[in-house]
Amino acid sequence: MIALQITSMKQFMNQLLSTDIFDIFLLQEATITGAYTHIIDGTQHLEFYGDDDPASYPTGTYPFITWKSVRGQIFDLIKGKHTPLNFKIVLHLLPEHVPSILAKGTTQVKEEQIKALVLTIRFDGGKTLLTTATSFHSFLMDKEPDKLWDESLKTYLGKKEVGFEILS
Repeated sequence: MIALQITSMKQFMNQLLSTDIFDIFLLQEATITGAYTHIIDGTQHLEFYGDDDPASYPTGTYPFITWKSVRGQIFDLIKGKHTPLNFKIVLHLLPEHVPSILAKGTTQVKEEQIKALVLTIRFDGGKTLLTTATSFHSFLMDKEPDKLWDESLKTYLGKKEVGFEILS
């Protein structure tokens, strides 16, 4: 697990809400506090689509909605003449990206043992922190997947010119 502090809030918010940089993620949850609090549970309810072909679902058969599909709604909640008091956004890397991250190391952990590679974005009114986590289906002693995820995220953010400082 690492913590990264965003160095340019305005640039980061534009990248988060107006570009496709974070479209490789699913939204588990978002909490945005301004005049009141918006809580978004990203859990998909596939039964909503009835007997439609799963391929026609707007965000596939993932357990959570894609960031891409909800990004505009989040933008609408955050924009305005007042900055939110705070927000927290919990994202999961799309599962199809997990094998390439694991392949960068020598871990014996298989992709099916990983529940999620998590990125949490927290804004406290003054600064924005990104923290990583790895969620497994059961306890594992091997911590290499955590390190691979941390390094992959730092590399990805660097390539996308997201400014950050490493805190831990």
